[in-house]
Amino acid sequence: MFAAWARFSDGKRSKADVMAFELRLEDNLFSLRDNLFSGEYHHDPYKPFTIYDPKQRRIHKAAVKDRVVHQAIVNVIEPFFEKQFIYDSYSCRIGKGTHAAVDRLHIFLRQASSNNTRTVYALKCDVKKFFASVNHDTLLILLARQIKDPKTIELLQQIIGSFSVGDHRGIPLGNLTSQLFANIYLHELDRYAKIFLREKYYLRYCDDFVVLGQDRKYLLATADDIDVFLKCVLSLSLHPKKFFIRTWGQGIDFLGSVLMPHATVVRPTTAQRMLKRAHQDNRASYLGVCSHADAFELEQIILTKSARL
Repeated sequence: MFAAWARFSDGKRSKADVMAFELRLEDNLFSLRDNLFSGEYHHDPYKPFTIYDPKQRRIHKAAVKDRVVHQAIVNVIEPFFEKQFIYDSYSCRIGKGTHAAVDRLHIFLRQASSNNTRTVYALKCDVKKFFASVNHDTLLILLARQIKDPKTIELLQQIIGSFSVGDHRGIPLGNLTSQLFANIYLHELDRYAKIFLREKYYLRYCDDFVVLGQDRKYLLATADDIDVFLKCVLSLSLHPKKFFIRTWGQGIDFLGSVLMPHATVVRPTTAQRMLKRAHQDNRASYLGVCSHADAFELEQIILTKSARL
C-alpha cells in the first residue's frame, strides 16, 4: 500500500483531503490493507462536481482511501494488459499522449499519401458518450480474461459497481481505474480494426480514432462496419455529430491540432482559449503545445502576455 500511496500522492499533498489522510498515514494504510485482505473493504460514495475544460464535464471524485486502492489495482494489473495493447493506442500510457498521437498521424498521412503526391482521406470518429455507456458485465468479462484470482475479480467488481448511470453502465470520469478500463474496453475495437479490417493506418486516443484511406466510399463503409461492431460487441455507437471524412489538404482536426500537408497548427478554438487564459503558471504547458505545431506567432503572444501577469 505504501507504493500505491507514493504514486497516488505525488503532486497532491497540498490537497486538504490528502493532507488529512496523511496525518495518520501508517494507521490508514495498514487499516486499508487489512480490510482488503479480510474482504471488509467497501468503496465510499463519490463526490460529484462540474468542470469546463472547455466543454462541461461531470467529474466524480472518490475518497482518498478509495483512490489509493485504485492506484494499487492499476499498479498490479496494468502490466498484464499493457503488453497486449496495440502500438497505436495513445491515451494514458507511458511514452504516449496527445503529442505522440498527432506526430504519428502526421507520419501516417505522409506514408498513405506517398509524401503528398496522391490524395489521402481521414475518417475521424468519436464514440458516443463512451464513459457513460461502458457495460459493467462486458468490462468484467474482458478483465477476467487476464485476471484469474477470484479476490481480485471481486475487488474489481466492487469498484466497477461503485458507479453507475443506470442499467449497470458507466465508469466515472476522474477515476484512475477508468483510464485503464477505457483502454481495456476499447482494445477490442483496436483488435477489430487492425486484425479483422486490416487497417494499416489506424490510431486511437481514448474514444477518438482515425482511419486513413485513398477512397472515401471505402471509409464510409468502414465506419458502418465499426459502428455495427461497437453496437453488437461493446454496447457502444459512433457519435453521429462527431464524424467526418476530410482530405489532408482540407485539414485533419485531431486532439487540438489541425494537420495539413505543409503545416500543423493549433486548433483555432484551442488557440483562442490559450490566449484568453495564459499566465505564468500555465505558460510552460501552453508553450509545450506550441512546440508541437507551427505556432511561432501564438508562442510569442503567450510569452508576452504571461510575462505581464
